[in-house]
Amino acid sequence: MYEPIRTKSVHAMADPGDFPHRSREEELDIQLAGHLAALLAVTDELRGLAPSAELDAAAEQLAREVTRLRGGLAPVRASVAVAIHEPHLAALHQRAHALAGRALVVAASRADTSAAILAAHRMDAHEGAARLVGAH
Repeated sequence: MYEPIRTKSVHAMADPGDFPHRSREEELDIQLAGHLAALLAVTDELRGLAPSAELDAAAEQLAREVTRLRGGLAPVRASVAVAIHEPHLAALHQRAHALAGRALVVAASRADTSAAILAAHRMDAHEGAARLVGAH
């Protein structure tokens, strides 16, 4: 009734050496670096809108972690020089809290203590800041 397949599958024809493979740890490093880089971008935006020494220190810690995870490649940094109203600040703190949560999950998965501690501290800081900004 059905004719048998006479050609090899395209998957079987591909040579495993034709493309690079990454280990699970390398994939998690890439994912964690991405989450921390996104958190750094939001932190830099917050620094532009509401400068503080605490945000400056957090940005430097995040940049160091991203650089470490990327094998010495420093993250791209942007500056924001726009004054926007407080509801925008609350939304940025909420976004930063969510990004820090994602980073914490990946850091815990790969057993990266320093990144997990940093992400947990950032979650706490942004949760408190979002409450303060939202109360005004």
